[in-house]
Amino acid sequence: MAMGSAAAESPRIAILTRPAGRNEALAARLSGAGWLPCILPALEIQALPAASQTLPRPAEYDMVVFVSGNAARQYLDQWARADGPAAWPEGVIAATVGPASAQALLESDCFGANTTVLHPPESAPSHDSEALWEVLRGLPRLPGRVLLVRGTQGRDWLGDQLEAHGAAVTRHAAYLRRPAAWDAGQLARLREWAGAGLSATWLITSGEGADAVRARLDEAGLAAWWEGCSFVLTHPSLARRVPPATHDVRAPAMVKICLPNDESIFHAFVAA
Repeated sequence: MAMGSAAAESPRIAILTRPAGRNEALAARLSGAGWLPCILPALEIQALPAASQTLPRPAEYDMVVFVSGNAARQYLDQWARADGPAAWPEGVIAATVGPASAQALLESDCFGANTTVLHPPESAPSHDSEALWEVLRGLPRLPGRVLLVRGTQGRDWLGDQLEAHGAAVTRHAAYLRRPAAWDAGQLARLREWAGAGLSATWLITSGEGADAVRARLDEAGLAAWWEGCSFVLTHPSLARRVPPATHDVRAPAMVKICLPNDESIFHAFVAA
């Protein structure tokens, strides 16, 4: 079944692989649109402990960059554990890769109305490191001391760009991502769909997530089924981590690219 072309009697299956707690609202909306949602996180987010004496504080920098909403939430939790409730220091810029991750900051009690949070606009063609770099290039002067908050793995392109333009960059890992365990019931459901000849549309939001899904399906003997599925991806670079799209011009697209927010993801699923 290709996206948007399911026979009337066949369910349109949406497999949502973002970390736990990030899929429920989207699942409810897809269900209301006639889809059969399946919440199946690809990765688990594990907070990393940070010793109070070694945790980098925002006041030590001119700008703190958070590569994701997870980075923002985990770092702010580390800081609160180390120092107790505190307000974001005046004059320190916070920056994120998009509006969704910026929201994780603005929902925090430590951010006041006058705190500057830089991020690509909702209308930007992408919400990623490259898009944030375009925003930072528009500043009158690039901040000299930058704290880059991230996971233990991931792209280092933005940090490299900042350093190449004279910034002193400190990298801080606030969390660890690891493949999530799928239980026997979840695997049985996937096998049931595969055995019935039903395809699914997978939401993939990171390269690590794509690799984790593929490894789990290989272990379960479902690699061939994965090859025939459709995909909604939140960055063009993820296309190389999933089976290639069909070259049959008569077939609907097997891969759709969208921004990493619920609204864009929902429309990517339901678009004809």
